[in-house]
Amino acid sequence: MKKLIVINGTMGVGKTTICKELYKSLDNAVWLDGDWCWMMNPWIVNEENIRMVENNITYLLRSFLTNSTFDYVIFNWVLHREGILDGLLDRLSDLDFQVEKVTLTCSEVALRQRMEHDNRSTEQIALSVERLRLYENMDTSIIDTTEMPIEEIVRRIEDIIKL
Repeated sequence: MKKLIVINGTMGVGKTTICKELYKSLDNAVWLDGDWCWMMNPWIVNEENIRMVENNITYLLRSFLTNSTFDYVIFNWVLHREGILDGLLDRLSDLDFQVEKVTLTCSEVALRQRMEHDNRSTEQIALSVERLRLYENMDTSIIDTTEMPIEEIVRRIEDIIKL
């Protein structure tokens, strides 16, 4: 059965870095970074754009999940509220696939260091640190990436999806 592997976590925790390696480690895999659907200038968060982004993500996930080429569909996005993912999954409920949800987290110190290294703004860092706690009690497999190398994080995700 196809697997939709959802990787969430606060901004700067390393979702894109991990997924870039994860999709290459799996046979017949495709990867969608939810941030790609927000690449706009100016970046405007309003109801119209939120609907557009969610529609685009749903369209792409549906296309990947119904394509016989792929066994694994990897989707990463911030997803700081479980209701966001639930809404996307509801729109795909007519399809047959298994969902594996993984949350990446790290210490506040590590998060600040990573975001400063990526030249993130003070505001982005503050918001991301503030949102860290939102991921603590989610119904997901949680991986603390604080002092873990990329290869180990990928291996743990592979263990979770039971390769």
